[in-house]
Amino acid sequence: MKVYPSDKIRNIAFLGHSGSGKTSLSEAMLHATGGTNRLGRVEDGTTAADWDEDEIKRKQSISASLIPCEWQGHKINVLDTPGYPDFVGEVLGALHVAEAGIVVVDAVAGVEVGTELAWQYLEHAGRPRFVYINKMDRDNASFERALESVSEALTGRFVPVMLPVGAESGFKGVVSVVDKKVYLGRDGKTSDVPADMADAVEEAMTAIVEVAAESNDELLMKYLEGESLSAAEVSAGLMAAIRSGSVVPVLCGSATNELGVQAIMNIVLNMVPSPVEAGPYKAQVKDAEVTLNNDGTGPVAALVFKTIADPFVGRITLFRVFSGTMPTDARLHNEQKNADERMGQVFSLRGKEQLSVEAVSYGDIAAAAKLSVTATGDTLSDKGSHVIVPGPQFPNPLYSVAISPATQADAAKISASLNRLVEEDPTLSWHSDPSTRQIILAGTGDVHMTIAVNRLKQKFGVSVTTETPKVPYRETVSRTASAMHRHKKQTGGAGQFGEVHLRVEPGVEGTGLTYVWEVFGGAVSTSFGPSIEKGVRSVMDNGVLAGYPVVDVKVAVFDGKEHPVDSKDIAFQIAGREAFKKAFMDAGPVFLEPIYRVDITVPESNMGDILGDLNTRRARVQGMDSHRGKSVITAEVPYAELLRYANDLRSMTQGRGVYSIEFLRYEAVPAHLAQGIIDAAKRDRKEEEEE
Repeated sequence: MKVYPSDKIRNIAFLGHSGSGKTSLSEAMLHATGGTNRLGRVEDGTTAADWDEDEIKRKQSISASLIPCEWQGHKINVLDTPGYPDFVGEVLGALHVAEAGIVVVDAVAGVEVGTELAWQYLEHAGRPRFVYINKMDRDNASFERALESVSEALTGRFVPVMLPVGAESGFKGVVSVVDKKVYLGRDGKTSDVPADMADAVEEAMTAIVEVAAESNDELLMKYLEGESLSAAEVSAGLMAAIRSGSVVPVLCGSATNELGVQAIMNIVLNMVPSPVEAGPYKAQVKDAEVTLNNDGTGPVAALVFKTIADPFVGRITLFRVFSGTMPTDARLHNEQKNADERMGQVFSLRGKEQLSVEAVSYGDIAAAAKLSVTATGDTLSDKGSHVIVPGPQFPNPLYSVAISPATQADAAKISASLNRLVEEDPTLSWHSDPSTRQIILAGTGDVHMTIAVNRLKQKFGVSVTTETPKVPYRETVSRTASAMHRHKKQTGGAGQFGEVHLRVEPGVEGTGLTYVWEVFGGAVSTSFGPSIEKGVRSVMDNGVLAGYPVVDVKVAVFDGKEHPVDSKDIAFQIAGREAFKKAFMDAGPVFLEPIYRVDITVPESNMGDILGDLNTRRARVQGMDSHRGKSVITAEVPYAELLRYANDLRSMTQGRGVYSIEFLRYEAVPAHLAQGIIDAAKRDRKEEEEE
């Protein structure tokens, strides 16, 4: 693929509800520009964007794909994103490197849950927005009804820059209002506006001139004084309004029948800002904010926004150049990892197809294979420049599963495979929880987890079973108690003897174990102090009540006895261990459970249901607020009540509710629930022993 200058590049993300036609639109653009010989179909699993096995099987996108299209001397980098909310990380990564977003809307269904979420992402990212009303050739399709749905459900001033020619089965093309041309059929042949549409086009053009005039005081005065604005003034004013977000152009067409595709690409060239126009961008150099050059000069700085873990090719790293021009086979420095990387042959990706390029211009998007240490969010720059481009901010994982390797062979590979899986998807995380002895895989929802488990099997050959995670409870004490234990063992020859008197009391939160030696007079040699502590710690690791770690206790050894021959390390370990158990049980043992702060954003109509549900989850509501027509609830909720909240909230709000969680602290479990935890732990231990 040829190297395009920065002002001839357009980076645009497709967003919207699952099934609205984002992938079909990218495929139509690719076919119209000669990138493919035949039009791929989502139903047949033949599109360039959806090449993954899970995508073909499910007939929906689950990861963002790069689809570069060459059109009229320009390069349009289309980032086709998933519509299902579990894959929000893919959307956020794509938006971070795009200059604008097109939200695709089904002409029959109108605005759906995924449309609203996509709009929120775009607003938060501060990117120019476009709406594309798709499937205009379907039965019951209506441009007017779809536009009304958009205007009612989304925030913005929506101005049609395209109008449909015909409707439903009679839909045959579009009118581009600005250049007053009709694009008909799959090949997009242009002609003049038909007489029966002249009034509608003139009305739409008047609305465009108004928003263009309002973007600039001089243009507005000229317009109010009755003077006509030139085509250049209208174009400049409209571009300014789009970039500021004060106006949202509305497009239309049929992606699957390739109607209006050429008109859309022309509008992308004319209305989406190039990297040069959208820049300059900010970056960090040694903790100081700097402004990068937007003319291709200066040091190379490329942000990695996506990683693909391919078991055959190896790691594929997708990046966007935010400064300079990257030659092929460049040697760059990863500032975050403080490591050098040799880029090798860089290439443009078209789905999974690799198209070699000689260089990557400022603002362009490309990929490299087999980088050593670079991961999503890292910056690759000229060594010594110390440039770091801020990466996308991904949400914290909300939904967890406990996974177990199916076989011994799977156990040997599971850690390395999970690391590669997390490299590919930053919204995934995993860790081994020593308190529950489980491997925890966390993500954004149940579908996300299902896909992740499938990829472990398909990509890395690791089979796992899944179950609901156990809550990582903790055990501690609420008062002071003392106990002693004498360990005496005589089996012929040298015996074992150790006697320990110790006191257990509540410790400072977050300290774990505070161990104090209060033995005076030589009743026990100080050399046995570490042995007693070792015995105490062995109990703390495995718990007393139900097998959960003991935290925040102070243990003071104040007396004991020893034998000149039989006292040894193991004897005092055992004595310390058993004395600690006895004292712990007399010191008012309590369970602690993790408490999380939860911020929930829902439509106002769902407020009552959410509050009622939170009451059943032992939640303490901390505050309520409104933001852009949504209700925002802040609450403190025990983690045990949040294990499947992602699914429950989605069900209660028809997918319109979103939330975030943040760990706060541990608190005592109510007494009436503690016995149930102990009984469940005993059952689990019994089952493990029987196995």
